Amino acid sequence: MNTLLINMKRIRPYAIAVLLLASCQAPKPSTSENAGDEPHVIIHELNENDIPKGNQVIAFVGATLIDGRGGEPIQNSCVIVRDNQIEAVGKQGDVKVPDGAQIENVEGLTILPGMFDAHYHNENSATLPAVYLRHGITSVRDPGEWNESYAGVRSSGMPLPRLFLTGPHLNTYPPAYPEDAMIVQDAEEGRLAVEKLYHDGATAIKVYYGLPVGTIKAICTAAHAHGLPVMAHLEISNAVDAINAGLDGIEHVTSFGTVLLPPYDAEQYKQRVLADNDARKRGRYDVWNSFKFENNPVADSLIQFLARKKIFLSPTLAAFEKQPDHGDSIEVHAFKNMLTFVGLAKKGGVPIVLGSHTFVTYAEFGYAFYREMELLHDAGLSNMEIIVAATLENARYFRVDERLGSIEKGKLADLVFVEGDPLKDLHVLRDAKKVMLNGAWVPAAGKP
Repeated sequence: MNTLLINMKRIRPYAIAVLLLASCQAPKPSTSENAGDEPHVIIHELNENDIPKGNQVIAFVGATLIDGRGGEPIQNSCVIVRDNQIEAVGKQGDVKVPDGAQIENVEGLTILPGMFDAHYHNENSATLPAVYLRHGITSVRDPGEWNESYAGVRSSGMPLPRLFLTGPHLNTYPPAYPEDAMIVQDAEEGRLAVEKLYHDGATAIKVYYGLPVGTIKAICTAAHAHGLPVMAHLEISNAVDAINAGLDGIEHVTSFGTVLLPPYDAEQYKQRVLADNDARKRGRYDVWNSFKFENNPVADSLIQFLARKKIFLSPTLAAFEKQPDHGDSIEVHAFKNMLTFVGLAKKGGVPIVLGSHTFVTYAEFGYAFYREMELLHDAGLSNMEIIVAATLENARYFRVDERLGSIEKGKLADLVFVEGDPLKDLHVLRDAKKVMLNGAWVPAAGKP
């Protein structure tokens, strides 16, 4: 067993915290703090013109409304949809129902905004996007597959969620996943890659570990000039340095492993992974098994930094889940530490969003999104916080919150209807009774 040995005596914990804080206080502000300096760009899904548009006026009356913003639910609500937009929202009796509107009695149901998956991988599936849509996930972002890989599913005629694609992730040579990568060898190639991806319809840019900080900075500058957010899978890169270069979001909780390690151990792990990409599959658990988060100034400083920078975190916990039936004691303890860190990050003010990774050990086909919800609950998030992470917070991460992510007047009518109270039981979200996309009905889920 190639267990990573952590020598905490090399650098005292308080010294590590001082070094981390110094890096956190670098003069270059993140784009999240400097959002006003970027152009105001309305980001659109790749398949926007393919999505049917509703053509009716419908009044949904009697349901409990959870609007995605985190406030108290509205009992006995009334939501008016005209064509593909939400026209009015409120309590029944306070909202005027337009003459001639179709009345839908949805008493006993809960209405929520259509949900977002920030980390969806299709892997050339012909049916999975439609399954996700039927389950109430009306918007997905694939952070790494070429847009061309969606040609078949887009021409299938099946109803699809809104597809927010990044195109291939940007990586150095040799790439971890060659089929999903675009190689950039320096800052200028990084800038040119962003220009190409932007003109190909990318809705965000993803960078992969191995890229130098200077190249990440050039990529972020080019992407932000077009109003595109940049997220990263880091794992062996220093997250603080990469965020100070301009990142907007982090994919995978494991991206923080090396910044939480003493520098010597972080470098040893980095070199092992660069020599053999597969080393991280076991190595990440060795890394996370070593941490103790009680009275940990390094972790505390990192969380304060992430919160101040307003860095979105998509932990993808389901991708790393290890329970005793599928993992040894080190893996199980390491995963518990990942849960602990995510809970601390949320309490510390870090914006947590929901990304499923799609194909995971402890979820059947099409249900990874809901397994991720359950794990966020295990991490300490409330049911309401999880719903916000899946709706409005994710819409902010996608930079589409002006038109999606919550049930508010003027926004697009992406709606999910479930039976029961998801604030008491998240499992009711697994069985969508009705799903509306862009004001038009799509087949409901119904758990097989």
